[in-house]
Amino acid sequence: MVYSFQLWRHPNIHYREAVQRLSRCELLAMLSSLSVETNIQEEYIGSAAFLTFESRPLSLAELAWLRRHSCIVFMAEKRDCFLLPLSVSSASFLPEELPEVLKYKGKTSPAFSRMMLNIALSMSRYAHSDLPVTVLDPLCGRGTGLFSALLTGDNAVGMDEDSRDLKEAGDYFSRFLKLHRLKHTLSVGSETVRSHAVPSRVFRFAPTKEQFQKGDTRYLSLYEGDTALAASLLKKSPAHILIADLPYGVQHAPQTGRHPEPFQTMLLRALPSWRKALRPGGAMALSFNTLTLKAETVRSMVSDAGFSLCDSPAFSGLSHTVEQAIIRDLVFATVPEHS
Repeated sequence: MVYSFQLWRHPNIHYREAVQRLSRCELLAMLSSLSVETNIQEEYIGSAAFLTFESRPLSLAELAWLRRHSCIVFMAEKRDCFLLPLSVSSASFLPEELPEVLKYKGKTSPAFSRMMLNIALSMSRYAHSDLPVTVLDPLCGRGTGLFSALLTGDNAVGMDEDSRDLKEAGDYFSRFLKLHRLKHTLSVGSETVRSHAVPSRVFRFAPTKEQFQKGDTRYLSLYEGDTALAASLLKKSPAHILIADLPYGVQHAPQTGRHPEPFQTMLLRALPSWRKALRPGGAMALSFNTLTLKAETVRSMVSDAGFSLCDSPAFSGLSHTVEQAIIRDLVFATVPEHS
């Protein structure tokens, strides 16, 4: 059977080609988690971009999984030159505007965050778990990656040293829950980790009152502290997936005292902790600016920290220009099952 999926048309014409490459990689990973190995062709029908592939017939549940793809807007079966629409709804745990509404300079695209999340989840052994997974963003900023995880019904844990960013993320989510009249609780406190006081805000919520009363809830935890404390904070309940979009320039670099901490120094401290914050069989998606960190350097540090790098050719060649001073690349890695 031949399937053809239409991709979202990105408004930035310079980034549009990269979206197709990234989307193809994402779809390959998601299909692989279904034990479907195939060649995916990029093609245009009129001015619309499609990803087309041949496979065994896919079940409704499998098509629903693929519908999570960050850039797919239309799914069809292809017969000769005809497209037969597939009725596959996009079932979000929370209203779809959650990652989109909060605007700020330097915001990571929610679609890019969802792409990282889908690839990492597909590479992990938790891709089709019956229970919600926990997604850790150890450099969460104002929470785009976290909100993308909540959208699909997963739990989210965010860490950052910038109290203003975390407050804005927390205040926005609180307003969002109240606006949509979603049953929730909020716990504000502090945890002592390795002699450090780590302020926390923990939201627990559900789409309906009935689900909340039955205990069918999800949580968002926000921690204000050094990213290298991640392993200690999540020691009792490690995450399944880690996504991180590293700061792009010196002005965004982690702060230690009055001076920015070099990116490489921060990663050397953080990566061993990030690995311990993940369960065996978990996975990480890491994006970074190659003008401030070379890809070979990042890959070497990730490997040295005990991760297993993804070396598949399908996941290479993903470097792309975001803007003049940012050429973004990605590294994907897993935590060995016996670690």
